[in-house]
Amino acid sequence: MADDIRPTGRRPEAAAEPEGRWLAEVAAGASRDAGGVDVQLLGEYLPMLADAAVHGRRPRREELDVVEALGRRAAEQGISAGRVVQLYLSAARRLWHDLPAVARSRDCEAVRVAATAVLQVVDDAVATLAEGYAVARRDLVRREETLRRELVDDLLRGDSDLGALVERAEPFGLDLARAHRVALATPSRRLPDADAAISALEAVIFDRLGDRDVLVATKDGLLVVIAPADATTAQRVAPPPEPSGELGRLMHRELTRLPRGDAWRIAVGRAHPGLYGIARSYEEAREALSMAGRLQVTAPVVDAHDLLVYRVLLRDQPAIVDLVQAVLGPLVNARGGAQPLLDTLREYFDTGAVATESAKRLHVSVRTVTYRLDRVRQLTGYHPADPAHRFTLQAAVLGARALNWPAQPLPASG
Repeated sequence: MADDIRPTGRRPEAAAEPEGRWLAEVAAGASRDAGGVDVQLLGEYLPMLADAAVHGRRPRREELDVVEALGRRAAEQGISAGRVVQLYLSAARRLWHDLPAVARSRDCEAVRVAATAVLQVVDDAVATLAEGYAVARRDLVRREETLRRELVDDLLRGDSDLGALVERAEPFGLDLARAHRVALATPSRRLPDADAAISALEAVIFDRLGDRDVLVATKDGLLVVIAPADATTAQRVAPPPEPSGELGRLMHRELTRLPRGDAWRIAVGRAHPGLYGIARSYEEAREALSMAGRLQVTAPVVDAHDLLVYRVLLRDQPAIVDLVQAVLGPLVNARGGAQPLLDTLREYFDTGAVATESAKRLHVSVRTVTYRLDRVRQLTGYHPADPAHRFTLQAAVLGARALNWPAQPLPASG
């Protein structure tokens, strides 16, 4: 085979050129075909191909180990797998093309044997290259996941060194000078495939918010999303009409599309600037999740801003316990207990003190509503329709809801 098939090049004088120069030209051409991938990633691949074409030799294990290492190097350099494979396939095509003796050879069997040997090298080398690339990518992903999880933990804790965090956040594109909000997602059952959920959320959030600094991770069985917000949002007295709710709805819509993705609850903290703003938003989102459960909120998306009044009430729990006990305690003496009267008060206040609308929501007659309101006045001494009494009654009703009274006994106020 060596007499019939040898690298002669496309020009007559190419046969006299040193083999090294010829292979370098093939490598340079393959690099151009692959978009400028470094020819160093070919290693000894071209001599292996030439040796196979001329002598029919298959690659040795140690040669394939080098190819695997080159695949790992390509992954670590961030070169796409497609471009690396293209480099190897283009190199094989160009090398074969520069063996014109193959095309002119009258020995068909020799050509077939040479082609089989070259294709075997290509098959072995590309498979080994891809395996090395995949192993390195898995290692990189695991390393990145670990770094991301550690970064998220430190950001949510809010007590780490600012300079170090800024440096660690930079590779993830996170600008800690901006305002961010934290959203938490919890499933009704055990967290399903976390990787699938993170990938789905990243894809849809990046698509909707653009290429911005968003982090998605898991913590304590929850999915955590740290997303940027308008830097001026946190300074406004009234929140913007959409951003926080839009993030929560976006997450809920995507998570419910996952297998077993029903019954997710999302809580979104308010936007706050700076590093410590992330930890503050996280605590608000956690508190909103907990409070939504206590208040038996049925909405799948909960905004911490909407629960601010309950945070204020529960911040001084002994005081709110005293208020509920003093103002609403007498309702337990009503026939049927306190719950029907509390429900009526809550709907009455929610509808702006409109008895007809309250009756619709409660599925009772207007007469029943007015009777219950009068019964509240008789038992407590506070008249729901009296503006001077309304604030006290409404604060007590909100406190009772936050404390889940009367379904649960009031905590000891002392």
